[in-house]
Amino acid sequence: MNLAEFCLTHANADLSTTALEVVGPGGAVEESWTYGELTKAVLSVATGLGNHGLQKGDRVLLRIGHSSDFPLMYFGAIAGGFVPVPTSDQLTVGEVAGLLKDSGASRVLHDGSSPVPEGIGDLLLGPGEIGDLKTAEPGKFAATDDNDPAFLIYTSGTSGSPKGVLHAHRSATARLAAHVGWIGLTSTDRLLHSGAFNWSYTLTVGLMDPWIKGATSVIYKGPREPDVWPQILTASKATLFAAVPSLYRRILKYGDISRTSFPALRHGLTAGEGLSAELYALWQERTGRELYEALGMSEVSTYLSSGPDVPVKPGATGKPQPGRKAAVLKETNDGMVETEAGGTGLLCVHRDEPGLMLGYWQRPSETRAAFKGPWFVTGDRMRRDGDGYFWYEGRADDLMNAFGYRVAPEEVERVLLNHPNVQDVAVTEKEVRPGVSLIAAFIVANDPEQFDEDDLTSFAAEYLADYKRPRIYKSLQQLPRTRTGKVRRKALVADG
Repeated sequence: MNLAEFCLTHANADLSTTALEVVGPGGAVEESWTYGELTKAVLSVATGLGNHGLQKGDRVLLRIGHSSDFPLMYFGAIAGGFVPVPTSDQLTVGEVAGLLKDSGASRVLHDGSSPVPEGIGDLLLGPGEIGDLKTAEPGKFAATDDNDPAFLIYTSGTSGSPKGVLHAHRSATARLAAHVGWIGLTSTDRLLHSGAFNWSYTLTVGLMDPWIKGATSVIYKGPREPDVWPQILTASKATLFAAVPSLYRRILKYGDISRTSFPALRHGLTAGEGLSAELYALWQERTGRELYEALGMSEVSTYLSSGPDVPVKPGATGKPQPGRKAAVLKETNDGMVETEAGGTGLLCVHRDEPGLMLGYWQRPSETRAAFKGPWFVTGDRMRRDGDGYFWYEGRADDLMNAFGYRVAPEEVERVLLNHPNVQDVAVTEKEVRPGVSLIAAFIVANDPEQFDEDDLTSFAAEYLADYKRPRIYKSLQQLPRTRTGKVRRKALVADG
């Protein structure tokens, strides 16, 4: 199978049906693509990339902002048998250079505005070439196997540097379970996603899912203040809305919301961050609509959720979607065994799951370490109650959650240690109010009298994408450590 072909042809949608709408301020339609137009453009890009000498399996790094060119290049690369590497336009030049080196990309698709390192002109296909790709003679979808590499996404690793997560073409079939167990998706739906095109949450839930079903994807392109969303929801006639919990919270805080708002909306979808029982209750009270949560990660996408057929239990993440093999396990001398109801263990996903990654890119030892027998260990601590609902109990490692992105504290610490007035540093999440956590940096300064939060903020902005940057800085005389020298991050939060 070919993932792009599966997405665009699985539902056998009428080629005149609208596949993608890009809406601007006020919800006005700026672009509209039918399934016929979208498929033709994707196949043109596939042909064009092949004309530039790419071979099956070659990586293609995408440095494109929030425009329809992003999905055209992404799915066009997949259609041609190549492997796109999506990146956020928030990344700094240094971060992009690291991904380019690690991925070994053969080409960089550049829109002319997203930052790229100097000296890579021989790899660049710029705005002119991107335009030519879209007008190349469309060919056919490449003949790829289920387990051939389809796309490579980068996520934070506990080593302090991003690591690539390689997915196969078969991963598209795993989305069918989410349509039933979480989204409640039908071919007549109009799914509005709040994220940028380059975010994996948008690429899957915002684009792949509606296209696999023959529905319409709606993406907003305009100012992103929270008070604009009620108007966008109404004007776009969205029947489904996907966002992170923090955006739902801001919509309720800054928008004029009632039960008559956005009348076409059936229910909301949330992922990327934990949905608190308090926010769920507030959304339901103000709008009269359900809000269904899903848990996923870069390695396996969304697989636990509530949905139209799985009633929400406030505070719980949900249940495994139909066909998903997920369990709460603990390690014993006899291997990984399932915990009793109410017991806490590690959330694991069976290696037979089609949405599970092929592995970490060029990191075989880390790939092996992520598996215990037939189980992939997610790193999330969970408990399962007597009704089969899973409850999140925190991470087994120190990965943080920032606006739906997982961020390794070591990556942020490594950058801050290069500041001339930073002697030692520890980074962790700090809850500032129920359901809202920010990245906090605890600094041991070389000269405490010269501790300057604004200077540290400016320094971090040079080397870290916005979502990775600390929002809180605090000066300490020393960091709390264990006898073996490991930073006690929980003690930082408790004392800070």
